[in-house]
Amino acid sequence: MMKSIVAGLAGTALLTTVAFAQSPAATTDKAAPAATTATTTSTTASGQWRTSKMDGLKVYNEANENIGTINDLLMDKNGDIKIAVIGVGGFLGMGEHLVAVPYEKLKFVNEAVAYTGTGANPGAKPAATTTTGAATGTDKPAATSTSSTSKWYPDHAVFNASKDELKNMPEFKYSE
Repeated sequence: MMKSIVAGLAGTALLTTVAFAQSPAATTDKAAPAATTATTTSTTASGQWRTSKMDGLKVYNEANENIGTINDLLMDKNGDIKIAVIGVGGFLGMGEHLVAVPYEKLKFVNEAVAYTGTGANPGAKPAATTTTGAATGTDKPAATSTSSTSKWYPDHAVFNASKDELKNMPEFKYSE
């Protein structure tokens, strides 16, 4: 019992020594902290969407039919997004047909797709807040609820084509 207490105290002493050795040294140079604060700025990106969150975003047509998902966004050398690669068909990525569509032809919607079942107004689409693919931070959609404004991506995209029309488009292939 005494050996384990002595071993515990010795281990604690060793760990304390290591912790003190790792603490940063104090600097007397006052210019270095000012230089780092001058280069770091805090910005907000309200109304912006993360491209990493757009991967897998569902694409619907005007009739609220799911026609595919966004697989990739391609931009030019200036950083402007020009093409959306949409995956059509397949299951879990197998047998999927990729097509390239102009990004500005997509409309993004912040509200969920309308329920098309039976009810007071079956098939009715919500008064959705949309923006075109070429939107910038100044063309951001109006907030429809607190949940849509806190997300970094829209609920879904709309492209005016049927699933069969997309499947009949030429297949997009990445050049090696």
